[in-house]
Amino acid sequence: HIKGSEPVPRIALLDCGAKANILRVLLSRGVEVIRLPWDHDLSDIDYDGLFLSNGPGDPKACAKTIATIRRTLQDTRPIFGICLGNQLMALAAGADTYKLPYGHRGQNQPCIETGTKRCYITSQNHGYAVREDTLPRDWKTWFENANDGTVEGIRSEGGLFRAVQFHPEGCPGPRDTEFLIDEFIQDVKRNMAGGTK
Repeated sequence: HIKGSEPVPRIALLDCGAKANILRVLLSRGVEVIRLPWDHDLSDIDYDGLFLSNGPGDPKACAKTIATIRRTLQDTRPIFGICLGNQLMALAAGADTYKLPYGHRGQNQPCIETGTKRCYITSQNHGYAVREDTLPRDWKTWFENANDGTVEGIRSEGGLFRAVQFHPEGCPGPRDTEFLIDEFIQDVKRNMAGGTK
């Protein structure tokens, strides 16, 4: 690729079952994507930001991935997760997850950004959620489901590590929250430049 005056952010995509549109959305923003299998330990990869993808099943079955994420949470590189990535990040931070009695399925799930009262329509397909009362003190609920009040996103204090339960990249579905991917990439660029939020 052609290099400009700014270095191109290298995003490590931990692929737990990533949809093709995640790659398209990241690449369309001018980043380099290093796609890695779900159980890769990241120790041999040079990257600027970590993206945790969606995927199927019980997040607790991904013990190796959780251990890898736990190690990366000691780092200063930004991390963003979606769907299963949200649950894996929560487990790595020390929180717990549980099986929902009725999963969130569909392209019209309303989510409220805590502290703002802004409601976004999101695309979701998950049967597990983060148990809010188990989040460590330095982690906060970022989004909640307007229908049942369950956790739909978490963020660390300072916001360097963030994840959402829904699909900001849509396809199919709304793209009301695609700006969250832009914010992640801006965090990566700021971090590369040695700056903070």
